[in-house]
Amino acid sequence: MVKKGEWVRIHKIILKPEERAPQVPEDTKKVPLEMWVKGFLDADAEIGSEVSITTVTGRKETGELTEVNPCYDHSFGKFIPEFLAIDKQVRGMLFGGDE
Repeated sequence: MVKKGEWVRIHKIILKPEERAPQVPEDTKKVPLEMWVKGFLDADAEIGSEVSITTVTGRKETGELTEVNPCYDHSFGKFIPEFLAIDKQVRGMLFGGDE
């Protein structure tokens, strides 16, 4: 049971694939437009249930409760060795070097 007032993340389908705008790219038209929002839970609930939350800006949203105490888990991708060589070249051009 997740208690009222806990920091949570919800998920909601905004548009089904068939509701997408005709001008969007073909690969985009094949998937739904989804929303994930974080906020404070308005009432006790279970993961997977439809809930209401209040965001830090005071906006009310509804959706499926997916996570409690969500954290940032994005990255800038995997290590790419070529970037080290590019970094060295750029620093040499900008800040001096042999050439």
